[in-house]
Amino acid sequence: MEQVLEFATNNIALVSVWFVLLALFILSETRKGGKTLSTQQTVMKMNKEGAVILDIRDKADFKKGHILNAINIPFASLANKLGEIEPHKAKPIIVVCKMGQTSNAAGAILRKNGFEDVSRLSGGMAEWTSLNLPVES
Repeated sequence: MEQVLEFATNNIALVSVWFVLLALFILSETRKGGKTLSTQQTVMKMNKEGAVILDIRDKADFKKGHILNAINIPFASLANKLGEIEPHKAKPIIVVCKMGQTSNAAGAILRKNGFEDVSRLSGGMAEWTSLNLPVES
């Protein structure tokens, strides 16, 4: 540990550049999945722009409760079932998962396959239900 601290103090510029590059890499990776939306922004985008909700949770969780008119394609099979949401390619897509963590990877898959307006629900269905927003079973 002493050697690491000694290296860092002797090479401040190099260590600083490393931290900046790390921060830029993390920022780049999180943006690949699309912009993060709050529940309020999600509702507005649904109502004003006709956004499509893509729920990537497994079938059992989806059946317990989901956002009205959501399309369910579990994350594990998303890459193979993109054809199911192809008709909605021109519309905004909001990806929803359980806690808001898996949606970034799903958004990246969608963007890589030509879906341009992709967003993610911050906090996922956990946030949606904690605010008592409507769900259907």
